[in-house]
Amino acid sequence: MPRESLGELEHRVLLAILRLGGEAYSLPVVIELETRTGSRAAPAAVYIALRRLEKKGLLSSDLRLGPVEEGARERRYFRLEEPARERLRDTRRELLALWDGVASELDG
Repeated sequence: MPRESLGELEHRVLLAILRLGGEAYSLPVVIELETRTGSRAAPAAVYIALRRLEKKGLLSSDLRLGPVEEGARERRYFRLEEPARERLRDTRRELLALWDGVASELDG
């Protein structure tokens, strides 16, 4: 059975969580995406992607109380699972193979 491909936002969300230490709730993911890419990330779209990735078994989640300085309300924290790490490793290897030797074509 072929694996289901990741959408661009899903891929970016997984990378953002990896950059955040392997787990985060949605707001830090949005901020990381915006900081790293320079483009706006819609919080609702990010949350939908997080839940979709969880359904695919790439993330797991649990509810926790947030930091006291942020009002200590419950937040859903998402954690990378090993299949997500495998998927990111595979995608990185595939993309690097595709980029090999073509950078000069873009640099002029």
